[in-house]
Amino acid sequence: MSNMSRNTFTPLETALFGRVFESGRVAGETEEQKEARASRIIANYMAGITDEAELVELSRKPLGR
Repeated sequence: MSNMSRNTFTPLETALFGRVFESGRVAGETEEQKEARASRIIANYMAGITDEAELVELSRKPLGR
């Protein structure tokens, strides 16, 4: 199964996303901004970026680098 067709993640992947999300917090973020950041984390992960620090850094930037 290719990564792009996945709609479920393992417990380890889910834990990684949670850590990245918490580490990338920005003061004063709105709910919409939090949702967008969470989407970026998953999109970057599914694009093949699995390094936790890199995911944190990229989650703070708009997609498309």
